[in-house]
Amino acid sequence: MSEPVMKRMNIRISGLGGQGAVTAAHLLAMAANKMGKYSISNPFFGAEKRMAPAESYARIGPEKIYDRGELVFPDVIMIFHPQVITMQKSYTAPFYSGIKKGGLVIINSDADLLTAEDHKRLEDDNVSVYCIDATTLALEIGKTELSTNMAMIGACMGATKVVDLPSMEEALQDRFGKKYVASGGTATLDEAIKKKYAKKEQLLQANNDAIKRAYAMSDEWVKGSSYAPAVYETA
Repeated sequence: MSEPVMKRMNIRISGLGGQGAVTAAHLLAMAANKMGKYSISNPFFGAEKRMAPAESYARIGPEKIYDRGELVFPDVIMIFHPQVITMQKSYTAPFYSGIKKGGLVIINSDADLLTAEDHKRLEDDNVSVYCIDATTLALEIGKTELSTNMAMIGACMGATKVVDLPSMEEALQDRFGKKYVASGGTATLDEAIKKKYAKKEQLLQANNDAIKRAYAMSDEWVKGSSYAPAVYETA
């Protein structure tokens, strides 16, 4: 019997400025590196201001990755804010444009935001849609909306298994527990998050807890859905 071989996974994150979409892609890429995989993450946005459209990409696979441009054909799309769908605050329209057959859309919402046409087009391509109220989860666990990206990371991990929890925990430690120097707009966001906690350990624990809770929820969702994680394929 042929051994399963890891395939490349392309993840597109669409959100609004200040939600940590860039940090989310970076953490997924860092966790992949911890597992011995290759990865590249990069942002794509215009004006650096809150509530403006922001995209980021994480490419993860078994071989070196060289392309850094806009991710046109993702396997997974993560929607960090409902306005990406309801108000088309996105660089990609419709929001699911380019998604591959058998792909997955993860939406931060407790309601179905898709139109009948959206549902039909996604169903025709066997694309699964998973809604999770990541913001409420962030408020319950991290006590701040700024942990929304952590809940979304956990949802992606639990559904796709693209990286595992131990590797993400290491990535979090590197990102927030050590002397990491953020660049551009992420520096201000990082400092805003840290001020919510008396100690870095509390930040790390809250982020970890949000990721684990969302991971468990999405893992359970997969068991009852038709979505099949496509991290591996038979050689």
